[in-house]
Amino acid sequence: MNKVFAAGLKQLIIIPATLLAINISTSAAFAQNKFYSPIPLSNSTEFSDRLSDKDIPTGQGGFARDYTVKLEKGDNLAVDLSSENFDSIITLLAPDGSTLAENDDGPDGSSNSLLFTRIVETGNYVIRVRSFGETGIGAFKLKVTKLQPIK
Repeated sequence: MNKVFAAGLKQLIIIPATLLAINISTSAAFAQNKFYSPIPLSNSTEFSDRLSDKDIPTGQGGFARDYTVKLEKGDNLAVDLSSENFDSIITLLAPDGSTLAENDDGPDGSSNSLLFTRIVETGNYVIRVRSFGETGIGAFKLKVTKLQPIK
């Protein structure tokens, strides 16, 4: 094979492969951002929802669903999670993604979850509803309340 032709062929193959790699990584990043979109909540919310096998896999056989809420410094927050279909865990993630608070079983001895915390930094927080271990999927009720001081 001619050396000039071989050098030209290498360049021809490398350039499209590089462009293809850039396109794949850009598409994956775009799809990833589009895929992860926590559900926005208002300040005081009570509603029913459902964990399914389409939600975020926990790596332990269960699934999780994320909700986002804007909280202010000094807010006192109560999060109540209950389900008759799975053993629930509630996690509050800080704006930087770190775990701020978590509760597995509520004070009543059930597998429902109850979390109280005081917010020390204004920002967008994530409330993660998930099932414990391989306990799975199903309906749940979530109540998020900003507690007010008694006057």
